[in-house]
Amino acid sequence: MADTDLDVVIRQLAKQMLADLTLRARERRDHFNNLAATADRKEVRDQHRQMAKTLIEQAAVAARRVQLAAENAADRYARSMRLAKAGFAAQKAELAAKKAAQKPAADPATPKPAGKTATKATPGQGKKAAKKPARKPGK
Repeated sequence: MADTDLDVVIRQLAKQMLADLTLRARERRDHFNNLAATADRKEVRDQHRQMAKTLIEQAAVAARRVQLAAENAADRYARSMRLAKAGFAAQKAELAAKKAAQKPAADPATPKPAGKTATKATPGQGKKAAKKPARKPGK
């Protein structure tokens, strides 16, 4: 996970948070529905059912907010990394252009420095391989 981008990690964490949030909301809804089932009076039963319904609505809104916040954070991170990478490439290109501008251009009128001239070697020129003396047959 060390080589993954942070935006992917943000999205994975948000997904886990959403799953946990919906699980807890369902557990709480079941709790209120159980209270409504065991209620003696109609008003108390209706009140618990309404609390369960409101709880699910509020949990859905909270989950959507968490999801949007995580998506925005991941997108902002990815965009900033792209911009930083592009800025680095531009700086590198600018530095290379400065170095190229500082390098003196070679004039065709200036003579080349004296030195060895490159000639193609023909076979038979140069050092000859030393031949080993023939061995005398041994005993």
